[in-house]
Amino acid sequence: MSLTEQQIERYSRQIILKEVGGPGQEKLLASKVLIVGAGGLGSPAALYLAAAGVGTLGIIDYDNVDLTNLQRQVIHNTSDVGREKVASAAEKIKAINPDVTVQTYRERAAAANIREIIKKHDFVLDGTDNFPSKFLINDVCYFEKVPFSHAGILRFDGQMITVLPGQTACYRCVFDKPPPAGLVPSCSQAGVLGPLAGVIGCLQATEVLKYLLGVGELLTDRLLIFDGLGLQFREVKVTRNPDCRLCGQEPSITELADEEQAACDLKASQ
Repeated sequence: MSLTEQQIERYSRQIILKEVGGPGQEKLLASKVLIVGAGGLGSPAALYLAAAGVGTLGIIDYDNVDLTNLQRQVIHNTSDVGREKVASAAEKIKAINPDVTVQTYRERAAAANIREIIKKHDFVLDGTDNFPSKFLINDVCYFEKVPFSHAGILRFDGQMITVLPGQTACYRCVFDKPPPAGLVPSCSQAGVLGPLAGVIGCLQATEVLKYLLGVGELLTDRLLIFDGLGLQFREVKVTRNPDCRLCGQEPSITELADEEQAACDLKASQ
């Protein structure tokens, strides 16, 4: 693939970075990234990945745009209320950058369908708002050996980690299984500050681009925690768990299954 004159101008501020250059930009245009959840985290990530020239963006989300989403889900407008989120997101992505191919999946991520979708991509960005989906994404990515960025937000706090399946600690190494029902309040119960989604979603997009370009140090084996009220970041070192039920020495999880426990309103979409 060779860049056109228009593409050289569009991506010029990236191309002049020695870590990117023309070959790096061509690599981005040839890459495929799946964003699971066109909500608070997926919105800013999708906008910046599109602007950066990631050639194919997959968007999976089952919900329609709700008025309560607009406080943080910046890819959607007031006029989009009632529309399918994937259609709304695809429209904004194409408006930003016609170079990007958008593939939409209006379905709920489940064990029966997610594997075939994820395996088509180079990287997965987890923008979901519920524990069952997060564990499912982790498990599928491990089986398919597709790297992914996990993140979660609630109130004024956020956290994230990048996982290279089979090489670094996975989500189950850190959390093992969903918490008991009722232990963690939902987004609709506890609330979330809108810009927090932008902070964490943009950090996820940065991780995606670093991975695709093969530059920098990824957020692997480190859980990054952001305190919005104190405006502080801290890291918690994590390591692969030899007893992990998924990636450990004697795994007990050998096939996909949907977790039953739902800890956050599925329609809140972070």
